[in-house]
Amino acid sequence: MEIYIDGLKINYINKGTGKNILLLHGWGVCMDLYKNLINQLAKSNNVYALDLPGFGKSDEPNEIWNVDKYVDFVQKFIKKLNLKEINLIGHSFGGRIIIKLANKNGLEFKINKIVLLGSAGIKHKLKFNKKVKVRVYKVCKKIINCKTIQKRCPGFIDKLKSKFGSDDYKKASNIMRGSLVQVVNEDLTNLIPNIKSETLLIWGTCDEATPIEDGRKMKELIKNSELVEIEGATHYAFLESPLFVNQMISEFLK
Repeated sequence: MEIYIDGLKINYINKGTGKNILLLHGWGVCMDLYKNLINQLAKSNNVYALDLPGFGKSDEPNEIWNVDKYVDFVQKFIKKLNLKEINLIGHSFGGRIIIKLANKNGLEFKINKIVLLGSAGIKHKLKFNKKVKVRVYKVCKKIINCKTIQKRCPGFIDKLKSKFGSDDYKKASNIMRGSLVQVVNEDLTNLIPNIKSETLLIWGTCDEATPIEDGRKMKELIKNSELVEIEGATHYAFLESPLFVNQMISEFLK
């Protein structure tokens, strides 16, 4: 299905009947990754999932977006579908959006329950070797901006990005690269305690993208929350233990 919001063509699906659920995917992927979860939840719920702008089959933003831009977009999406009450499920970046959305005043809809799967939002101090890597990249980037070097060494900056950038960064367009930088540099830790909705946290104990310590910290910060730790699972616990994750979410949303 397609819908237009602020001139952007957005790809989304709607399956099932019952309580409204909106699923927000992680960075660098699209809603197709969550098909199993969507199909299971749709057996007893009215599930919406979409490709956020810049991902999957949805249009890319015309400018660099930060988290607030994505939060505003999700509000408009919910309003466009005329949803008055909703349960929210967010994986990784999708969880980051939900944290900020839950902090918004004057929402035109009610957030009932929240499920965060390996949610992003807590910014970590860089380890020493990572700091060195970032500094080297910044120095090299300044050097390559010299017009003389640009003429003599064309394409060198792309090699640097390939060597020093994350996989998400390397795969992205210039706009989405800029958006990724905006997104990951914002720390939402101070906003997490403001979440009032009942919240289920699901984390893999071997998650390297958003460490299990993040889940444990969110459990401490969100008053009405429970944390389910999946032993040995990674950032994609919902793919590695689908039956268990589906059951936990379904029971929680009843």
